[in-house]
Amino acid sequence: MKKSPFKYGTTVSKESFTNRESETERLYSNLTNGINTSIISPRRWGKSSLVEQVLLMVRERNPEIRIVAIDLFSIGGEEEFYEVFAKEVIKASSSKWQDWVESGRLFFKQLLPKISFGIDPMTDFSLEFDWEEVKKHPDEILNLPEIIAEKSGKRFMICLDEFQNLANYSGFEDLEKKMRASWQRQKKVTYCLYGSKRHMMMEIFNNSSKPFYRFGDLMLLQKITQENWVSFIKAGFKATEKLIEDEVAALIPKLMKSHSWYVQQLAHYTWQKTANKADKEVLNEALKELIYTNTPLYQKEVESISNTQLNLIKAIVAGKKKFTSTKVMRDYKLGTPNNVTKNKATLIDADIIHEFEGTFELLDPAFELWFLKQYMDKDFSV
Repeated sequence: MKKSPFKYGTTVSKESFTNRESETERLYSNLTNGINTSIISPRRWGKSSLVEQVLLMVRERNPEIRIVAIDLFSIGGEEEFYEVFAKEVIKASSSKWQDWVESGRLFFKQLLPKISFGIDPMTDFSLEFDWEEVKKHPDEILNLPEIIAEKSGKRFMICLDEFQNLANYSGFEDLEKKMRASWQRQKKVTYCLYGSKRHMMMEIFNNSSKPFYRFGDLMLLQKITQENWVSFIKAGFKATEKLIEDEVAALIPKLMKSHSWYVQQLAHYTWQKTANKADKEVLNEALKELIYTNTPLYQKEVESISNTQLNLIKAIVAGKKKFTSTKVMRDYKLGTPNNVTKNKATLIDADIIHEFEGTFELLDPAFELWFLKQYMDKDFSV
């Protein structure tokens, strides 16, 4: 049985990666030429897959570059960040665990790291510092990749996913200044900092009063075009000896508003339900399954928001733009202009809505279809 050509729920493989040629070329050129780069896009638009594909290219073409990739999503505080950062830099510096121990002794002057190993030293490796000492000498950790690069003659590439999560740490302002002060002077290390909270990332990298302002190239990732999605979907069906009607192939990205995760998910469900050729009937069955699968998540989402926030979502999906106009506030029971402003900010912070091309929309297109059916009695079938 042939495997589905469509992937979601993880970073996509080289085969499932589609139409990011210009972004891939730009990011690869930046990182291999020492240009620090920040990437901003909403969740599930494919930025992690983009970085992963570029790092794959770097590994294949530039074996002298040492790559460190850290997902900051689950790192809970500044102390843990320093320990994980140092650990991953040391691990990337060599394939031999004996060298890791030597690095711990050789490259720290003020700090005394405690390195321990489990049954398999290559996978079960931990590193700890005295936190009071780290607070006195944080530069020893932040400068570690540059120090190792100078000693080894290698270059380092540091990629930090969900970078905006650092802003939740109580001492982030000081940490931000320390990172910028150390990293901007490094010659043999290139940084790729990316995240999905657009408003937080813009505040960090596009606010002239912040330390990371103009730290490097700023990439605002756009959606893949509908035309390219259609070509990708048709090619995926053809490669697995199935067919899909042109209209149906076009409806998939249209329904999912070219949202990478959901286009792949709906294409997968449609492919899975197709015996020979996908038509509208097959697409509707796939769409129902997608909505049904995600319904518990959507129900939980709306349970956490207020009535006026729910009403603001209704106004947004109805295509309203002037939320503080007397008519819209009255028709949708939005409260006062101050309520609208606060609710808009709350929904943005919760990653429920965002501003795209001058207008507000829901970040999750499948949630929007579910919402229209649940609260506005509009059928999502095609």
